[in-house]
Amino acid sequence: MLKPIILTIFAFFGIVSISNAQSSLAQEVGIIFGPVTFQSDFGERNNFDTNIGNTGFGIGVVHFINFSSNSNTESFFNEHFKVRSELSFSKTTLKNYGEWVDKKPVTLGVLQLQAMKGSTTLLNLGFQLEFSPFMRIHDYENTIGSFSPYGSLGFQASYYSTNVTSSLGPLGTPATTFPKYLTPSDGRSHGYSSETGVAVSAVAGVGVHYKLSEMSDLMFECRYQAFSSDWVDGLNPNKALYKENKSKDSQIWFNLGYIFYLNF
Repeated sequence: MLKPIILTIFAFFGIVSISNAQSSLAQEVGIIFGPVTFQSDFGERNNFDTNIGNTGFGIGVVHFINFSSNSNTESFFNEHFKVRSELSFSKTTLKNYGEWVDKKPVTLGVLQLQAMKGSTTLLNLGFQLEFSPFMRIHDYENTIGSFSPYGSLGFQASYYSTNVTSSLGPLGTPATTFPKYLTPSDGRSHGYSSETGVAVSAVAGVGVHYKLSEMSDLMFECRYQAFSSDWVDGLNPNKALYKENKSKDSQIWFNLGYIFYLNF
């Protein structure tokens, strides 16, 4: 399954490069990186320890199509919007946190939750439309030291690989596995699965660009990514029986970036 995705990625960037070479559109490229916090069926939702503990790291390359730099028309769209494409990678190690893991006295169920570990690796490819409401792109590009806040919306396709294990032994038996994860769920024989797959996600972010020099920017962004699948983390207890796990997987990425202008 990974091979077609890789071929699609290279084909996409080839098409983008050819189309931009034949037009007056300006191009920007950059790198982004930073911590990723995963909201999943590992741990208690809206719990501080879960949010801090289930944190990984992401890195990516970004490409912007800038309609303003080489344009003589100062339309609202040209001066406030950019199209952004992205290829990114992240990995997060997961474990259970919250009141059921810290429960006293320690029972077999508590030990099973404490012993369960997981990891998820994501390869994302997608697009976002970036909107800068407060400053025209021309004005920003001509003012070194300026800030341009923005919001973005888009989608991504994610190839995920997840692995779920227990230090008590192989999962799938009452001795090693918390009862709700033994129940069949969503076409799987259990409420856990070590697997690979593809999920679609909606992406929304807010951030700010800082004009570092004539040909470069810094950026900081906070982004929310909601997945179409609830198997991205490897856990998905039967929702008909366990209402507390009804929310699908998502993640928040805080990233810092460096952007370089290819033509200006």
